Amino acid sequence: MTPLSKHTSNASRQGCGPRFLPLMNWLQDTFFIPSAIQAVIIICLICAVGLSLGKLRLRGVSLGVTYVFFMGILAGALGLQVDARMLSYAESFGLILFVYTLGLQVGPGFMSAFRQGGAALNLMAVGVVVLGTLTALAVGWAGYLPLQDMLGVLCGATTNTPALGAAQQTLKQLGQPASGAALSCAVTYPLGMVGVILALILMKGWLSRRQQTKASDEADEAFIASFEVCNPAVFGLSLGHISGMEGHSFVVSRLWREGKVMLPNSQTILQEGDRILVITNKAQLPQLTLYFGRRDETNWNRKDVDWNKLDATLMSQRILITRSEINGRKLGTLQLRARYGVNVSRVQRSGIQLVATPGLVLRMGDRVTVVGEAESLKHVARELGNVVKRLEEPNMVTIFIGIVLGLLLGSIPLFVPGMSYPVRLGLAGGPIVMGILIGAYGPRLHMVAYTTTSANLMLRSLGLSMYLACLGLDAGRDFLAVVMQPAALGWIGFGLLITLLPVVLMSIVAVVAMKKTFATTAGMLCGAMANPIALGYVNDTIPGNAQSVAYATVYPLCMFLRVIIAQLIVMLWLA
Repeated sequence: MTPLSKHTSNASRQGCGPRFLPLMNWLQDTFFIPSAIQAVIIICLICAVGLSLGKLRLRGVSLGVTYVFFMGILAGALGLQVDARMLSYAESFGLILFVYTLGLQVGPGFMSAFRQGGAALNLMAVGVVVLGTLTALAVGWAGYLPLQDMLGVLCGATTNTPALGAAQQTLKQLGQPASGAALSCAVTYPLGMVGVILALILMKGWLSRRQQTKASDEADEAFIASFEVCNPAVFGLSLGHISGMEGHSFVVSRLWREGKVMLPNSQTILQEGDRILVITNKAQLPQLTLYFGRRDETNWNRKDVDWNKLDATLMSQRILITRSEINGRKLGTLQLRARYGVNVSRVQRSGIQLVATPGLVLRMGDRVTVVGEAESLKHVARELGNVVKRLEEPNMVTIFIGIVLGLLLGSIPLFVPGMSYPVRLGLAGGPIVMGILIGAYGPRLHMVAYTTTSANLMLRSLGLSMYLACLGLDAGRDFLAVVMQPAALGWIGFGLLITLLPVVLMSIVAVVAMKKTFATTAGMLCGAMANPIALGYVNDTIPGNAQSVAYATVYPLCMFLRVIIAQLIVMLWLA
């Protein structure tokens, strides 16, 4: 009998009156009888209470969305039961929605991040995976845990349910019991979720004081500098000739000559004493200084620079791309300089300033900085759109089609030599990979992958909250009974070791040795541990997008590795 039904019976015996019975029966049926409506109500209440608690801070620290998971465990432990099919659907759909929209968000900056440090990030993330696996194997080889319990502790401590599923399937195929793995995973999973957050909280202050400049994380971002042309080697050369040199990417937006400002183009011939305003990236500055002669010390990257006061005839305007016909086209194909006499200096995308090279593929939502006369800027704005209202309409077709493609990708069987059955990217790996691909390359196929920051954040928060509430409900059902077992203490201790040791060691390596920022390091660690709750905490406490880009950069590889490693451990251990 449920607690509410007991209360109803007591109320009847105490003579509360028949008029209260329909109300009590209605409440009991709504909240305690499994149905579709009851599942939605319970999940929404857990999310609401958890998110409200997430706003509370203790000494400036809050676990944020993690409280939703705790509220789910509490509700499950108190006996709230939700229809199993509804619970499975809501949990799966929440996870899919979260990882896919995350992939869409970071997709535009994913490839540049991979070029500028993605290989190093993935190498460090693999180090996290290897350290955790070796720690678990050492515990098993020492005889502290049997194989099934050790696999469950490893999967729970690294919050990787796909790896648990793969390990259980392998155990069953080899005729071994798999229940021990599920129980040990249920106990260590909550600690694995929170353990990464605790490690980041403990290490944040120490690592933040030792992190280097953000230049390594912003190597592709546009940087504005001015140079005085005093190198005889470039006198008489055209800007087109210099900018076409291999390995150089820059735009000259203004040129001062004899006290007058002009809009340069590729045919402009450099002369001694010219002063040029150049948009490039920091990595190019030393080489460009050698080319042009001398760089002055004016700081053009301040936010308070009034570009329209530099000259009375030229104006600078940011124009928003809102016409779908422009989506996916290269900047050079628009021929804005030849047709309107303007220069495009830089493009702002997802909060990042990019150098406006001719080969840059434009996307819906890009903010293009254009320099020229006022009348010419009006024509450019008309061609590019510059209508904010168009961007407020979400592109739901791309979202639904992308989810379908992501699920199909995740279900593709991947055959590994020496294994008798295939592995798959699954519900988490497939959608995030597809989200990254559509976010990065969708515009080339004229797919409008743009969503406003607020819309993307809402979808991600909705998906993550649903996933955590359902995960907590499922784990909380047997949580108290399992925790009371004597073996659970050993599971908890070894689980914390497997969670904390790799995170602490690789955070030191990333910040101190590899010179990564704490934001990028935290995102990499969350991705390596497949921990969306920790990523939610990092997003709540650290501004910017670097942590989400790092998370998506390492997540697919680490997810795939953990699934394969779990199956290999079983096969090699029992061989």
